[in-house]
Amino acid sequence: MPGLRMWLEEALLTNVRDPLVLDVSQLPWPIEEKDAAYSANTAHIMHWPQVVTMFKGLGTVLKSGGLFCLYGPFSYGGEHTSASNREFDASLHARDPGMGVRDVEALKTLAGENGLSLVEDFAMPVNNRILVWRRDF
Repeated sequence: MPGLRMWLEEALLTNVRDPLVLDVSQLPWPIEEKDAAYSANTAHIMHWPQVVTMFKGLGTVLKSGGLFCLYGPFSYGGEHTSASNREFDASLHARDPGMGVRDVEALKTLAGENGLSLVEDFAMPVNNRILVWRRDF
């Protein structure tokens, strides 16, 4: 956060608010409705209950039609998209059994339970993806 604040101060942007520390596991979130949210390289580091709470929080703070972009490595139907993602997943599990590359199908189910649907799935460098979810109501 200190580094992010320094970059923002240096950029002299007038249309960007100060960063907010948000613990996704603490509901309700201390923010008002938002048009969009972005999270990078988090879902595979969080334990599954935190991922569940993140989607619950998003389901309450995103406006109708609001977007959530989630960046990182994902699997599809239990299959990794590359050998490097399979190895990365194994290294995460070795470090902490609660961490791991998340499966898009499981995330779709979770998102649907919280009023979000997957609208885009973009391939990114190094076998990562950006999943774009929209709040349906």
